[in-house]
Amino acid sequence: MSFIILNWYIITLAFVIAYLLGSLNTAVIVTGIFTKGGDIRKMGSGNAGFTNVLRSVGKLPAILTIVCDLLKSVLAVVIGGLIFSYLSAGMPDTDAIVRVGKYLCGFFCIVGHSYPVFFKFKGGKGIVTAAATMLVTDWRVFVMILATFLIIFICSKIISLASIICAALFPLYTFIMCFFIDYLILHYELWYVFGSVATALLISIFVIIKHASNIKRLINGEEKKITAKK
Repeated sequence: MSFIILNWYIITLAFVIAYLLGSLNTAVIVTGIFTKGGDIRKMGSGNAGFTNVLRSVGKLPAILTIVCDLLKSVLAVVIGGLIFSYLSAGMPDTDAIVRVGKYLCGFFCIVGHSYPVFFKFKGGKGIVTAAATMLVTDWRVFVMILATFLIIFICSKIISLASIICAALFPLYTFIMCFFIDYLILHYELWYVFGSVATALLISIFVIIKHASNIKRLINGEEKKITAKK
């Protein structure tokens, strides 16, 4: 707690940077370029994300969208990691502080992606940004999530279904790695396990809530399988 109190202004800066990077919504920017001013939020499902760009605009814009969303998320988490590494230098639990800090910066990047200050607070659902957070913060969890996503998507061809299930499993996978490996074997502090799992749960709940309309369509059997504009 004293760590937070002493460094609250720098920690806040890290979160603001992550949010602003997240607010650079690539789907809106890329669609505007490829359609000469079109707004992805007025096309297809209305979501400013990779899947809607793929369906409504095409493969190349979708690829650019997912790559740039990954890069901005990685940048946000890396910058956050550097800031928390600087603040915790010399402390016995530096690694734990940095990892939790990365998770939190990833969360604020997701919030920025979903509610971008540069685009009237109407953005995407945060799946790609969440995946990038996992990749940079804990590659083990990312591999588990990626494997789960691919299995579900290959079987169903529905991105939203795979995304929702993976979001729900994110806290569980994080707990498995942080508790059974980091805590029991590597002897990390217990607060690190709690902080990592709590942040993963926060991200999970946020992403699932953003997929409320998809969940409704899935229940009604109306969710479309993935197709791309030629």
